[in-house]
Amino acid sequence: MSNTRLANRYAKSITDLSIERNQLEVVYADMKYLQAVCKASVEFRNLLASPIIKADKKEVIIRAVTAANVSELTNAFTKLLTTKGREGDLFEITNSFIAQYNEMKGIHTVKLTTAVAISEELKQSIQLKANTANTTGTVELETKVNPDLIGGFVLEFDNKLVDASIQRDLKDMKKQFLKNYYVPAIK
Repeated sequence: MSNTRLANRYAKSITDLSIERNQLEVVYADMKYLQAVCKASVEFRNLLASPIIKADKKEVIIRAVTAANVSELTNAFTKLLTTKGREGDLFEITNSFIAQYNEMKGIHTVKLTTAVAISEELKQSIQLKANTANTTGTVELETKVNPDLIGGFVLEFDNKLVDASIQRDLKDMKKQFLKNYYVPAIK
């Protein structure tokens, strides 16, 4: 269950603490790592959200997964989350932290979804055009592959969506055929 308000509060607290201790960049790298672990493993997220598994077991598992890869401050933060029973919100907290960090640094995320994987040179070209078009900061490009699009792309930027996919075109055509006003007039 999504709890954005709680995630924002915990993310704000770790952001403020990391700024106070002059470790913002280190904690940002840690949060990127934790986000990648949570994205890659649905089982890990399910384990964190499970009410059956005790908090001390979850803490041991989290420490085993993250021990060599995150800083002492982030380890203390994940320990705090398990103590407070909020370890199930770790993925959402990492996402919120990264969003807050990006806002502070003026980094805008552009999400590009295509039907097939795009080449590195095309990614660089898109990122270069986005950086030149955006004068308020830098642009970070995230790519995703969704074969259901059939062709074309879906672009998300600053809460705007550009859907230029074949899938959307086919849905639009289907709606037009279902609302064909001329067929009843023939009878």
